[in-house]
Amino acid sequence: ICYDTKRLSSAISLYLQHKDGTKDMISYLQVENLSKRFGEQLLFEHISFGVGKGQKVALIARNGMGKSTLLRIIAGKDMPESGTVIFRNDIRVGILEQEPALEAENTVFEEVFRSDAPALALIREYEEAVEREDTEALERLIPEMDAHGAWDYETTVKQILSELKIDLYDRKIRHLSGGQKKRVGLAKVLISNPDFLILDEPTNHLDIEMTEWLEEYLGRANMTLLMVTHDRYFLDRVCNQIIEIDAYGLFAYNGNYAYYLEKRAERIESRNAAVDKARNLLRTEQEWMRRMPQARGHKAQYRIDNFYKLKEAASQGVTERKLELDIQGKRLGKKILELEHVTKEFDGMCVLRDFSYKFVRGEKIGIVGKNGVGKSTFLNIITRNLEPDSGTISVGETVVYGYYKQSGIEFREGDRVIDVVKNIAERIDLGNGRVMSAGQFLEYFLFTDKQQYSPVEKLSGGERRRLYLLTVLMGNPNFLILDEPTNDLDILTLNVLEDYLKGFKGCLLIVSHDRFFTDKVADRVFAFEGDGVVKDFPGNYTVYKNHREEEEECREREERERKKQEPKPAPAATEKSGKQRKMTFKERQEMEQLERELEALNAEKQEVEAVLSSGTLPAEELMAKSERIGVLMEELDEKEMRWLELSEIENR
Repeated sequence: ICYDTKRLSSAISLYLQHKDGTKDMISYLQVENLSKRFGEQLLFEHISFGVGKGQKVALIARNGMGKSTLLRIIAGKDMPESGTVIFRNDIRVGILEQEPALEAENTVFEEVFRSDAPALALIREYEEAVEREDTEALERLIPEMDAHGAWDYETTVKQILSELKIDLYDRKIRHLSGGQKKRVGLAKVLISNPDFLILDEPTNHLDIEMTEWLEEYLGRANMTLLMVTHDRYFLDRVCNQIIEIDAYGLFAYNGNYAYYLEKRAERIESRNAAVDKARNLLRTEQEWMRRMPQARGHKAQYRIDNFYKLKEAASQGVTERKLELDIQGKRLGKKILELEHVTKEFDGMCVLRDFSYKFVRGEKIGIVGKNGVGKSTFLNIITRNLEPDSGTISVGETVVYGYYKQSGIEFREGDRVIDVVKNIAERIDLGNGRVMSAGQFLEYFLFTDKQQYSPVEKLSGGERRRLYLLTVLMGNPNFLILDEPTNDLDILTLNVLEDYLKGFKGCLLIVSHDRFFTDKVADRVFAFEGDGVVKDFPGNYTVYKNHREEEEECREREERERKKQEPKPAPAATEKSGKQRKMTFKERQEMEQLERELEALNAEKQEVEAVLSSGTLPAEELMAKSERIGVLMEELDEKEMRWLELSEIENR
């Protein structure tokens, strides 16, 4: 049950939401009356909630309310001012922080396999023996791997490392970039296979392909999960509960992101109605208090007490403070940006090949692609921070760039928030004749007077991002370039930014792994596919992804048809020495995988055959099932043939 001890209504609401779902659930975590301050700033106070076995919970709060601090307290890496955190005794807990704590002098291999898990230690020893070609050690280790069932675990480890593009096993941690360290930290915590997993912004520094793999992995994993994420597709597809902390309490929602938005709006509307009612009653009670004779005061003490309770209820804010973005960019002329046959290479690798494009007013383009294919390089080329190897770039005279870089805001140690703004301009022109002072502009972006005169280093990651966005928009740009703008911004701020960008009259280029953000804002996609190839696709990311998957399915069908027409290869001859070749470890793994796949395919084939023979299918479904049975037969033939080849090797 999730509740706030200070507010009975919140407790009742949470109890009603959870009483059916948690009755028989095993409790893995219980947080009771937790409070924490950062200096003089209150982060959260008297919050309480629980997480049961198998739950996958997303934690949502505005920037600066201590989400990361809360996760660190739960993981035992920080101390609260008051309250308790209780875990079930027999469970293992893993945590991924925004900046993972890794040993700088360890290699990637040493860090990833640094664990007390017996199977993981065995896999590490086996991998080292393979690397040394130590046959004596392998003869000893293979039976142990069998006994511990470590082969499947080893396959999972290799899959995790491969999907997260971790292959620099011998490189020291201190030589890695921030993004590489985040991926190593993520791989390490996933490989340790904890019962309870705590993740702080796990998709930061992951490209879309990695994010989609992680989404699928966590969605099917049999583990309990508590995470902070601002990726709404990721949240929807992984989590089954949302917990929100705000200034009025703690609230739980058993549903997806759309359900959360609906119920949150209802909650705020209900709270506002209650405050309005309290204010109306307060006016009546104030008149009674004013006219009440002092001599009779003792006869109505209960009413006096109720008056002060009513006054407290009526003093609550009716509306939330919201970030409002209404900044007019400078006028954009007819000629904007033209690229003609632009090419760029780094260390012999082509990141942009013969690319041409003419930008038009109002275009909103999302840039997608794997890490390292040249997305940020492209942004630096069009802003003339980097020159191309060949080709021409022509920028219109009226173009004013606003470039929000992935690296974030730069500031001197000791700089106050207001100093950062005043160093750019004392007065800010919002367009349409509106002018603000530096302090007013900061207030416009929800920085209080106290925050304005605090050092920048005391801001949370999300607050720093908001300050950086403010400095970018100060110049009234008409060509906005945003490189990973969603990192560390809370969901409510993202909603405001999305609405602003949708109404932005100039040109927009965004690089983001946040598919929800890209879908909502972009109406065109530049897909960086590697080797300098950039595909221009009309539509948002989801439309592009569906189109790409259809193309891949078509190619796979054509490849199966081609293989079907090819003559079968002759069986491999035995070695002249007469020695029979033994099955390799990889072949043994492949055979075990084939057995699992054959079992699944045969089960699906029987199911489809039963449906086809029922005689109840509509014409369209009948055609689809008929096509599927043909594909299943082809796959079964292909996999059975390969299984027989491996079986012959095993039985020699």
